[in-house]
Parts: sequence; C-alpha cells; structure tokens
Amino acid sequence: MKILNDPIYGFISVPNAQVLALIDHPWFQRLRYIKQLGLSHLVYPGALHTRFHHALGAMHLMGEAIATLRSKGHDISDAEAHGAAIAILLHDIGHGPFSHALEHTLVEGIGHEDVSALVMDALNERFDGALTMGIDIFRDRHPRRALHQLVSSQLDVDRIDYLNRDSFYTGVSEGVIGGERILKMLEIHNDKLVVEEKAIYSIEKFLVARRLMYWQVYLHKTVVACEMMLVETLRRAKELALGGTAVFASPALQVFLTARHDRSSFRDPAILGEFLRLDDHDIMGAVKVWTRHPDKVLATLASDLVERRNLHIRLQNAPWDADQVATLRKQVADQLGISTADAERFVITGSIVNNAYDPTHDRIELLHKDGSLRDIADASDNLGITALMTSVEKWYLAWPRWLGKM
Repeated sequence: MKILNDPIYGFISVPNAQVLALIDHPWFQRLRYIKQLGLSHLVYPGALHTRFHHALGAMHLMGEAIATLRSKGHDISDAEAHGAAIAILLHDIGHGPFSHALEHTLVEGIGHEDVSALVMDALNERFDGALTMGIDIFRDRHPRRALHQLVSSQLDVDRIDYLNRDSFYTGVSEGVIGGERILKMLEIHNDKLVVEEKAIYSIEKFLVARRLMYWQVYLHKTVVACEMMLVETLRRAKELALGGTAVFASPALQVFLTARHDRSSFRDPAILGEFLRLDDHDIMGAVKVWTRHPDKVLATLASDLVERRNLHIRLQNAPWDADQVATLRKQVADQLGISTADAERFVITGSIVNNAYDPTHDRIELLHKDGSLRDIADASDNLGITALMTSVEKWYLAWPRWLGKM
C-alpha cells in the first residue's frame, strides 16, 4: 500500500496497485504542473497548489464517503468502490494549463469535463478495459446514480476538497467547512445521495463558504483582471501565428497556436496527445519570450503580465457605458500607437456570475427520521440560504494600470 502525506488530511492511502498505476501515468503526473487556482497566486501568494493535490485529496474523500455509506448498511461492492475512486481521481485530468483561465482559449467548444472523458477512454484502452466502471460512474451511466453524485453534484467530494484545500492555501478562512462531518452524515435514499437532517448547519456553512470563496478567491476582481490579461495575451499570439507571423512556443503549444482546434479535433488521438503535453510551464515560458516580440500589442500584453502590472478593474451591478469603454480604448490606442481594435485587448469588459446553490440543477436534500426529504433551502431557517439560490451577476471594466485611474 502506498501512503502519501497530504497537508489537509494527513496520511492518505492509495487503495490498490491499479490506482497507483494511474497516478504514475504521465498524463496524470502532468497535473503536478497545472495550478489549481490559475493566476490566483498573484493575489494570494500561497495559492500554488496543483490539480494533482486536489485529485488525490478528492480520491481520499471518496474512500471516506464509501466507508460511511457501507457502515450504514448500503451494499457497495469492491468493484463499485474501485470505480468511484477512479472516476474522482481522473475527473480533472482533462484540464489545460492554468485550469479554468484558458479553458476556451487554446481550444474552442469543448470543456475540461469532455476532455477528461476522452482521456479516460484512451486510458481505458491502455488498461485493457479495467476503467470501464469508473468511466460509467463519471458519465452517469452506472445504475447506481448516487455514486455519480459523489463525483459530480452540488454536494460532491470534489467541492468538499477544493473548498477546504483552496481555503488552506490562500489563507482565506471563510472557505473552511465541516467536510468531515458532512461526509459522516451522507446517506442514500431511493438511490439518491442525501444528508441526514442533523447535518443542516454544516450544509448551511458549506453553501455560505462556497459563496464567499467565489467572491474572495475564484472571482476576486484582481484575479479576474490577471486571467483576462493571460487570455488576451494567448489570443494575440494565436492571431499572429494563424496569420503567419513567427511566435515562439513549445512544440505542443505550436500545435494549438498555428491551427484552430475544437471538439472534433480531439477525435484525432494525436491532437489529444499534444494537448496532454501542455501545462503551465509551456504557457509562461512562451509569455516570457513574447515580452520581446516585435509586435507591440503582444509584447506589451506579455510584459504587463510577467511584471505584474495588472489591469485596474472595477465592478458594478449593471453593464458599463459603451461610450466610457470606447473612450478608454481610444486613450490606449493613442498612447501605444495601435488601432482601436487592438486596444480592445487592453480595455476589457464583461460579467461574472456567482451562484452558490442551484436547486434546478441538482438539489441538496435532508433526510428526516420519518423518511421524508426536504430541500436545504426549505428546511433551513437561515434566510441567507434562500438568498444563495439567486445568481448574482456583476459587470467588470478593466484597463491598463499605466493609463491611470478613472
């Protein structure tokens, strides 16, 4: 048995040799070099943990959840427990560099969940079909849907791990949740994952922590600004490369800069293989070189990012005035001597949405002693929980620091 030392849970065990073989596979080891929180370390210096950390932690929590459910009399076979461990271990294996920040920049029309499923299929061939049950659980094709809900739902082990882990590494204490208690309160009712009613306060804290972590970490305005800078830098580099201008990049990155790739591209095993060669180092290595590129737009974008001259950014509850945006873009164009179209890469507007709990997607239900179920929003006497069901949208406007404040 392999034992790993995790800063969140202490010593955790790899359940068997096959799971260890998956962990040792180069495609999984690549996750060591993809940051869990993208560019959040530019705001929270400790946020340097990786998708590798998170996947192992989620695998550990899956084992704890299965053990709890078995202790309550639910017959979960060893094969199902193994499949659930595989499903959660590999659930993020399709992430590209910087996790969500570049998800739709290098490729178009395909998210990391779909890429993860394709990677699982490829791994399944290499493991002679041994991953089939895990893939079925991941894709919600296994007869016991509660196992899929442990992997992906509004109260899954993925969320429990990343909230505690991201809170630990950022130092944002508002994200700390009672994850261990939530796991101990899990139940299955009519093949649906639910929680015992006495866990109501832990669930309330979980939802509040999720809302606060989104505003304070995942959607922190400076993090949003920095990630937009990285997105625009990659878009400019791709625009130049597609137009025939030489742009430095690693061989794998060149594949995605010099041609457009979408969902259909990943049917080609060679394209999937090249994608799985990419990590954060490919991107930042190229960005550092681009600071000296003869194209002023690319060089300025890259230099501002590398030297952390992050964009000023402001949020408000309504879209920004188009004339105000146009004025800022004209100022950037004049100062850099570029077109107003190119200035759009420096003055960026859009919106961010925070939705802590969406009962229309997958409800969190409390199991009462009489066997009845109630949605957490109905059962809670905390008026804030009802408020968390409402999506909050804010519009941002970001512009170069060297332009001065508005």
